Amino acid sequence: MKQLITTLIIVALIAVGAYFLIQYTFNTTTPSAPTPEEQQPDDITNGMAQPLGNEQPKETAELKATSTTVEKNTIIGTSVNGHDITAYQYGTGDTELLFVAGIHGGYEWNSVLLAYALMDYLKSNPDVIPTNEQVTVIPVLNPDGLYTTVGTAGTFTASDVPASIDKQIAGRFNGNNVDLNRNFDCDWQASGTWQNKTVSGGSAPFSEPESKAFMDYVDAHSPTAVVVYYSAVGGVFASNCHNGILPETSTLTNLYANASGYKAYENFNFYKVTGDAVNWLAKNSIPAISVLLTNHQDIEWTKNKAGVDAVLSHYGK
Repeated sequence: MKQLITTLIIVALIAVGAYFLIQYTFNTTTPSAPTPEEQQPDDITNGMAQPLGNEQPKETAELKATSTTVEKNTIIGTSVNGHDITAYQYGTGDTELLFVAGIHGGYEWNSVLLAYALMDYLKSNPDVIPTNEQVTVIPVLNPDGLYTTVGTAGTFTASDVPASIDKQIAGRFNGNNVDLNRNFDCDWQASGTWQNKTVSGGSAPFSEPESKAFMDYVDAHSPTAVVVYYSAVGGVFASNCHNGILPETSTLTNLYANASGYKAYENFNFYKVTGDAVNWLAKNSIPAISVLLTNHQDIEWTKNKAGVDAVLSHYGK
């Protein structure tokens, strides 16, 4: 009996040993199915390889390489009352086209809305900017005046503008009560004229921080051409500071006028203007035009979009 029990124990041990030997052999020759976590290598997340170091995924690099517009904002100065004056740049080319609005602040608030419409257009339609161009928009050169009228120095809507014309007239001037479009260095006078009114041209050319900021920007960037928006006459006016109209200014004037449907003028002779911004640009041999909207309410986007497109096309390569 004792011998039988010993024999049974030996047989059982042999059977157990054989079972584990078979399991070991099977597991080393037939791997089990991987778990979902095991299916993803360490450098894969959501189906895209993680970049190594500063390397970018190919798709992102290609998008950046083919993009024709890059928007950046630059604060070029501060107004008398401490509001920022901002330039918005679109495109990466060497030919800079400069569009400016709001020199007369809240009095010509529709010129500011036109500039914002232009910025929206450039952001939504980057392909309209040729690769050799950079388009810069300064939507509000006189933020103090805009704030006086609409209660903000930034974005707004037409419904934010009060009906009172008195407040709009006050919005024409900066925080020092200076008409900025009488503060530039072409025929500057301390007392300027606006229609039948006498206005301050400041204590000297570029005495105001807003016009000085504009001068510094132009001096640093040397734009190829400048378009300045005002209201309200309904026309495109060439610039000139006693040296004759630059040939390229004549081209720019007629180009914008023909595309937009505004009338072209060689000069502004409705009344004497001193210290005008575009005439100062002409003095510095920079082609520049004034585009005066027809009234003080409408931005006339269809007309001005056509003018802008013509300018972008003209300077494109």
